[in-house]
Amino acid sequence: MITVQGLTKQYISGGGWFGGPASITHAVTDISFDIPEGQTLGLVGESGCGKSTLGKTLLRLLPSTAGQVRMWGESVLELNGRPLQRFRKHMQMVFQDPYASLNPKMRVGTLVGEPLLIHEPNQGRSARKTRVLEMLDQVGLTGEAFQRFPHEFSGGQRQRIGIARAMILKPKFVVCDEPVSALDVSVQSQILNLLKDLQAAYGLTLLFISHDLRVVQFMSHEVLVMYLGRPMEQAASQTLYENPLHPYTQSLLSAIPDPKIYALGRPKREVLKGDVPSPKAPPSGCVFRTRCPIAEKQCAESVPVLREVRPGHKVACHLVE
Repeated sequence: MITVQGLTKQYISGGGWFGGPASITHAVTDISFDIPEGQTLGLVGESGCGKSTLGKTLLRLLPSTAGQVRMWGESVLELNGRPLQRFRKHMQMVFQDPYASLNPKMRVGTLVGEPLLIHEPNQGRSARKTRVLEMLDQVGLTGEAFQRFPHEFSGGQRQRIGIARAMILKPKFVVCDEPVSALDVSVQSQILNLLKDLQAAYGLTLLFISHDLRVVQFMSHEVLVMYLGRPMEQAASQTLYENPLHPYTQSLLSAIPDPKIYALGRPKREVLKGDVPSPKAPPSGCVFRTRCPIAEKQCAESVPVLREVRPGHKVACHLVE
C-alpha cells in the first residue's frame, strides 16, 4: 500500500548576502521501505535520528528533498490541489504531545469534527455530531466530552481525543509519532491496545514511530531501525528482537532493563556509549562507525547499503557476515 523509495530530507540554513556559507542538515537520507495494507511498520532509533521528520515528510507536512512516496501506486509527493486534498483524507497523523496538538480554545466536539467540515462539507450539523459522538465512544470517551475543552482531560484522555480526530475520516494510513511516550506506563498499554483495536476494525496501515523497542515489538509486524537519518536494519519484529545483526540494534536492546533479553541465550552487551554526531557533519562512510565497537577501516571509506543477508532480514553493515 505504501512504497517509499530513496526518501531524503535536508534543511539548508545560512548563506545569502550576509549569512555566510550555507550549512546542510541531513535529517533523512535515502530511506526505502514498503508497508503492506493492514500491517504496521515500526520505526525506532535514538532521539534526533530523523524518525518524526520522516513521518511528517511522508504526509507532506514537510517538503521532501528527493525520493518517492507512493500510495496505491500513485505518487503522493507530486500531488497538488484537489488531488492532494483527496489523498489527505486517507492519510492522518497522531502526534506525540496530546495537549500541544489540540487547540485549547476549541471544544472537543469541534476539534474532532473539524476534518468533516473540510472533507465532507455537505454533511449536516446533526449528522456530523452523530459521527463525532460515535467516534468518541469508539476511543473510550463519553458523550460529555463533546462540550468540554482539552485542558479538562488527563494526558491519556487527550491522546484519545487526538486519535478520534485522526480516525473521524476513516483513513487508510496513519502515522503514529511516539503517541505514548508522554504517558504513564499503565495508560500506555490502554492506548496501544486501542490502536490495535482500531487497526483491526478499520484495516488500518500504520507507521508507528517510537524510541522504545518493547513498544515497537508489541505494535509492529516489521521494524526499521534508523540512526542519524539512515536505515541500519529491517526485519520482522520477533526476528529483530531475538536475533539482531547490526551492532546498533544490539546496543539498543542491551540498554533495555529486561532480563528476558538475556534469557534468549545471548551474552550481555555493553550499552552504547558516546553521543550521536551532528547531522550537519555526519561521519564519512557508515554514520554509526564513530560509536561502533567493531568498526574497521572500510567502514570509513564507503556507505553500507541496506541489503538482505537472510530471508526478510536486511542490514546496512560491511561486517555483518
